[in-house]
Amino acid sequence: MLNTALNLTFRYASHIPESLLRMVFRFVATLAWLFHMGGIVQLEQNLRRVLVHRDGKTTRIAIRRLSLLAMRSYFAYFAEAMTVGARTQEQLRARIRGEGNGFESICQQCLQGSAPLAMGHQGNWDYAGFWAHDAIAPVTTVAERLSNDELLKSFVSIRESLGMSILLTDENNLTERLVAVLKQPHTIVPLLADRDLGRHGEFVHAFGSIIRVAPGPARIALERRLPLYVVNMHREMLSGARRNKAGARFGYVCQISGPIDIEPFVHMPKEQAIHDLSQRWVDIWAQGIAEHPEDWHMLQPIFLEDLDMSRLHDVPENIRSMSVKSHRIHE
Repeated sequence: MLNTALNLTFRYASHIPESLLRMVFRFVATLAWLFHMGGIVQLEQNLRRVLVHRDGKTTRIAIRRLSLLAMRSYFAYFAEAMTVGARTQEQLRARIRGEGNGFESICQQCLQGSAPLAMGHQGNWDYAGFWAHDAIAPVTTVAERLSNDELLKSFVSIRESLGMSILLTDENNLTERLVAVLKQPHTIVPLLADRDLGRHGEFVHAFGSIIRVAPGPARIALERRLPLYVVNMHREMLSGARRNKAGARFGYVCQISGPIDIEPFVHMPKEQAIHDLSQRWVDIWAQGIAEHPEDWHMLQPIFLEDLDMSRLHDVPENIRSMSVKSHRIHE
């Protein structure tokens, strides 16, 4: 049902008042939260681990309040993504800005070169792609192959309309194609990488537990011997002239950290280098999640304690043993 609603929204975006659409999606988010629909239970488990690791403790009330904010942030993304074609470039530019200790660095890096970026499911990554293409360099990224072909076409169309070049997760020689893109001057490759249940995911430490992330950012950075940057996103309230230009109450901050110098990793054995560099970017990324957990749209199992090891392949024996122990503790 959600897929159908999203496709219809995308098709008739220019005919739907944005304020009305935001109100409807906010209502649906609140309804889903109220009745624990979809992935709400898993979202709250994920958020609990973040808060306990950050604060040392949390409460049921705090988790429920945070998960409501997270669901509203998540559905705001859908409302924005499905109607992005009806927004002007001036509106979009007013809705997102960049900052962080890596912002100036990546701008300089991409004047003549290229850069890979690691990012998570935060904020509005379609707006981020538009902003990066507009402010830094042309963007090539990877989208997950969805089971719903019509919805997949909608998302690919959205991103291409924003200037991004899109590859799909199941395409042949994906890593090699991304490496080839990075050989071109003046280009960036941001990759959503905070969850990977495939054969080659990297198990790394995060929030006092272990998660499995995509090896792509580390792998392509090492292949091209390029510095790796990290992106965190969160929403912010707009005001004044910027709010008038945006035509919306909320916008986004694209926080760029880095660069991570890869020289300490290039002389390691390849798989060790990929693992250690992945751990390095996750350490930085996790700090951004802890600062704005309400904008982390993770409604799927991600932490070791929640993963079904029987469905995963190529799991190191030490990780499998840790999983067995953690499940016994939680039984």
